[in-house]
Amino acid sequence: MKQGWLAVYTGNGKGKTTVALGVMLRAWGQGLRVAMLQFMKSPEAGYGEYLTAQHLEIEILQLGDGCTWQSADLAQSATLAAQAWEQAKARILGGEDDLLVLDEFTFPFHFGWLNAAEAADWLKANKPQALRLIVTGRDAPAVFLELADYVMDASEIKHHYQQGVQAQAGIEF
Repeated sequence: MKQGWLAVYTGNGKGKTTVALGVMLRAWGQGLRVAMLQFMKSPEAGYGEYLTAQHLEIEILQLGDGCTWQSADLAQSATLAAQAWEQAKARILGGEDDLLVLDEFTFPFHFGWLNAAEAADWLKANKPQALRLIVTGRDAPAVFLELADYVMDASEIKHHYQQGVQAQAGIEF
C-alpha cells in the first residue's frame, strides 16, 4: 500500500518551491501522478518551473495574482486565495494525484485570508491516507507544523541578494 504523508517546507530562506519541484520531478519519473497548485503566482508571470512543466506535461496551476507587494487589489488577492483553497480541496478529494504540492500555501494564513486551524482540521478529516502532500511557504502556522509528518526549515545564512545581485531568470524564477 502506498503511504502518504504531509510535508511542510518553510523558513525565511530561498529554495522551498525548488525542493518541492525536485520531489515532484522524482515522483513523476517513477510514474506517480503529480501536480502543483501555486497560491500566489500569476499565470502571466512566465516562471521557469511552469514553462518546464508544460514541456513535461506536468500540471502546475498558477492561481494567484502575483507578489502581494505588487498587488493593486489585496481584496482580489484574498478572493483568489480562497478560490485556490476550494480548488485544492476538490483536488485532494478527487484522487487524481499521488503527490500534490500546495505552493506558497502559508501566505494566505499569514495575511489572514484563510484560517489555518480550519484548513488543518479539514486536512485531518479529508486527506486520503495514500496522498503525499507538500505545503510550502514562509511562516508556516504552528498547526501545520504539528500536523506534518516532515518539516523542513529553509533558513537564510547567505544569499547573493545581500550583495546586490538581482533575481535571475532560470535561477530564481
